[in-house]
Amino acid sequence: MTIRAEPEIIPPGAEPRRSRRLEDEQLDFLAALMDDLFRIPGTQLRFGLDPLVGLLPGLGDMLTGLVSALLLHAAWERGLPRVAIVRMLSNVALDSLLGSLPLVGDVFDVAWKSNRRNFDLLRKYEGSERRRQTMMDSLFLIGLLAAVLALAALPVVALVLLVNWVRGG
Repeated sequence: MTIRAEPEIIPPGAEPRRSRRLEDEQLDFLAALMDDLFRIPGTQLRFGLDPLVGLLPGLGDMLTGLVSALLLHAAWERGLPRVAIVRMLSNVALDSLLGSLPLVGDVFDVAWKSNRRNFDLLRKYEGSERRRQTMMDSLFLIGLLAAVLALAALPVVALVLLVNWVRGG
C-alpha cells in the first residue's frame, strides 16, 4: 500500500484538510489488520489479530472492542444515519459477547469479522448526504461510547466472576 501526500497550502488560521481517501485507506487497513491479515494456507479462510488477541482472557476482547470503536467514531464523524451506527454497534456487541467465550469465541471471531462488516457499512453510506451533528447526535455518541466501554469491560467482569466461582468465593 503506497500512501502519497500531496502538498497543501493552508491559509493562516485554517485547519489542514484530512484526505477522506487517506482516512478510508487507514480504516480499511485497520479492518484488514483485525479481521483478514492472515490466510490459512490451502484455504480461503482469513483471520486477523482479533481472534489472536482475543486468546488473552478478558483483556484481549476488551482491547479488540476498543479498536472497533474507532470505526464507530468514524461513522459518527461522517454523519452516518443512526440506524447504520446501531448496526455497527450490534456487530461489535455480538463480536464482544460471543468473542469472550473461551476458544469458541475465537473461532466465532474468525467467521464474524465485525470490523470488516463495519468498514463495508461505512463504504455503503459513502457519498450519501452528510448530516450536521446536533446536540442529540452528541448525546447519542456519548451513549454509544458508554455502550462500547461496557461491552469492552464485560469480558473482564466475566473473567473475574469465573475466577471467583472456581475458587469457591
